[in-house]
Amino acid sequence: MSMIIGWREWVEFPEWNLKFKAKADTGAKSSAIDCAEITELPGNRVRFTVRLDRKEKKLITLEEDICLRKRVRSSTGHPTDRLFVETTLHLAGIEKKIVVSLVCRKRMIHRLLLGREALGNDFLVNSSVDHWATPKRGKKTKH
Repeated sequence: MSMIIGWREWVEFPEWNLKFKAKADTGAKSSAIDCAEITELPGNRVRFTVRLDRKEKKLITLEEDICLRKRVRSSTGHPTDRLFVETTLHLAGIEKKIVVSLVCRKRMIHRLLLGREALGNDFLVNSSVDHWATPKRGKKTKH
């Protein structure tokens, strides 16, 4: 049975000690996280700086293994090559491994987009509701 969530929810990435307001987007196949800098490293690794707010006052730099390289068509229809990393998502009592692409989303409202691959069979999105499973207000980061 799927957990019902709203089109926007608070999600946690416990491995990174982060909490984000995410947009659940069933029109997007993959998920994306907003990065200010992305540097490919030797050994199939990547260092990336995540924007935690739109004003770029809160940034955190992380390093992970690259789990996937793929060409993705953006919301504007332009294809770009992206790096993907795997992490654990915690949402509405469900914890699961997901894959997220690293991309600049500074012009977007939400720092994190959850696509169909991350939502899978675990979540059913009620697009008419903002924050069904989590409170509307919340602390953006644990840092």
